[in-house]
Amino acid sequence: MTSTLNRVILVAHAGLAEERFLQREVASRYLGAPRTVRIYLPTSYHAEAARRYPVLYLHDGQNVFSPAGTNICFGWGSWEIEKTVDELCRAGKTREIILVGVDNSPARYAELCGRHRSADTNDSTVFENYESFMVRELKPQIDTDFRTRPESTNTGVLGSSMGGICSIVLAWDHPEVFGCAASLSGAFQVENTNFLNGVLRQLDGPAKPTRLYLDSGAVDFTGGDDGRSLTAAVAGELKRLGWGKELMLYTDAKPLTLPELEKTGLRRDKWAEAQTSQHNEFYWRLRVWRALTFLFPRAER
Repeated sequence: MTSTLNRVILVAHAGLAEERFLQREVASRYLGAPRTVRIYLPTSYHAEAARRYPVLYLHDGQNVFSPAGTNICFGWGSWEIEKTVDELCRAGKTREIILVGVDNSPARYAELCGRHRSADTNDSTVFENYESFMVRELKPQIDTDFRTRPESTNTGVLGSSMGGICSIVLAWDHPEVFGCAASLSGAFQVENTNFLNGVLRQLDGPAKPTRLYLDSGAVDFTGGDDGRSLTAAVAGELKRLGWGKELMLYTDAKPLTLPELEKTGLRRDKWAEAQTSQHNEFYWRLRVWRALTFLFPRAER
């Protein structure tokens, strides 16, 4: 497998200009085409040449970093996750981590839905091909090119909505690779709630060696509950299987009020919608700090 440096964005943090944002096109025999991957390096990466870092992989990579702008995702903006990570590190609430955002594709649903092949076919599903790309191609490449801590306990995966269920399934299928995973507003209803009903509820345990974070809001743009009930059901099954302190469930029970929204910097024309839906990058941007501090706490596991 080969990867080619496609673009470098120079960013300045606290007066220090360094190559911290990298963008690559990573070739893949599983996906059949190169995939854009965006990498953000920790503050100390260039200054501490002997230091190695945990890695967090993120789905929908084109939306997660601040250079994507404030008007993407139907006006909700990006996650600005590198800003959150840097702030948490300065506050001593999480470890420094390498962030790797994987862009989605026109096959987003099929790639992220977690659907495995049925018993009557030997053909890999689109999800299984994406899974193979993540496990067999991308992670080894990142571990080769950067100073990572490659152990499963130092490797996580995170996403929202479809990326949420995909992250949990990846950690479920490959606990030897992804020792922690986070789902924000996970789409556990997809594929006829297969992960909940077809996987979790069919098992008696034991728990796998993974650290899992699940959250949801209480309302979404469809008139639903932002996956609140299904997320709680998934968490309940995980507890039944043996997860204890390695599982965190958070519910953002109320959308922000107008006075609260005024303080966030969100575009004014989005305020009304923000009061009726928590299934968007704006709310994920506000909630992701909980996942980061849970998956990568300051004190190593």
